[in-house]
Amino acid sequence: MRRIFYNSMASEATYDLIRAWVPDGFELVTLDADDEAQRCERIAPCEAAIVAATPLRAPVIAAGERLRLVHHQGVGYHDTVDVEALAARGIALALTPAGTTLSVAEHTVMLILAASRRLAFADAELRQGRWHINSLRPFSYELNGKTVGYLGMGRIGQATAARLKAFDTHGIYYDPADTLDADARTRLGIRPVSFRELLAQSDVLTIHVPGTSQTSGLIDAAALAAMKPTAILVNTARGQVVDNTALFDALSSGRLAAAGLDVFEQEPVAADNPLCTLPNVVMTPHISAGTREALDNKMASLFANVKRFFESGALENRVDLGG
Repeated sequence: MRRIFYNSMASEATYDLIRAWVPDGFELVTLDADDEAQRCERIAPCEAAIVAATPLRAPVIAAGERLRLVHHQGVGYHDTVDVEALAARGIALALTPAGTTLSVAEHTVMLILAASRRLAFADAELRQGRWHINSLRPFSYELNGKTVGYLGMGRIGQATAARLKAFDTHGIYYDPADTLDADARTRLGIRPVSFRELLAQSDVLTIHVPGTSQTSGLIDAAALAAMKPTAILVNTARGQVVDNTALFDALSSGRLAAAGLDVFEQEPVAADNPLCTLPNVVMTPHISAGTREALDNKMASLFANVKRFFESGALENRVDLGG
């Protein structure tokens, strides 16, 4: 029996969904406390580990003496896996592109619409007996005819663009690693622009890039100042791409209209985070990929890959760790 360690603390209902996909001959080892000491204890007999949002750090990797494979259940490994620790021991790392795209794209559209209408504020106020039937009109925007800017045009950016095209939006994007051909751009109704043009022209700016040293702080005070004061910023990618202090300043001063955020520089978000005080921000707790369908698709793909690796050594979506 090969043991697979799940690095994130989750509910029993979530663990049950994951266990339903575990192949014969494998056992899922889970946590009952969000504790690094328990992680080190539970990973010790395991030959594989699954990483989600909770980072897999070097001490836990070191405790996994039998570890041969680390499999991310998404694709954002840059800030969740200590790749140097894996490379030093020759432990393989693989990703799971399946499952994430549609859920994140739908969540992105939801945040754009919610931020455009100050949905979270209106809901909270209604529950307190305050009826804003007219007072939100000066701050509410239709999506029709707006220019949506995409920072990053990979799988999720393309899926988001496809859905927003139905709202009769105009799409522009900036992606240094752009691989789209003319037919794909026409189909999605988008065109490439420079980073400066992206900031200046977007009515909505939605972020779809990984969290790397190159993208960290990319949306800083200067970038926010270059955007329209009526623009909306949406981030379902990685929190460190946006300077949250600069974002608060822009939102609270009226230099930016609204924001929809699923990711943050520090997670979980503290109750005293200044962004929590703003009526023009919609926030969710890093759940854009957190649908039941997404988890099923991820686990089906992930465990098939794990089984393949231990049966034949073959591994799809493997990350080159330079070894």
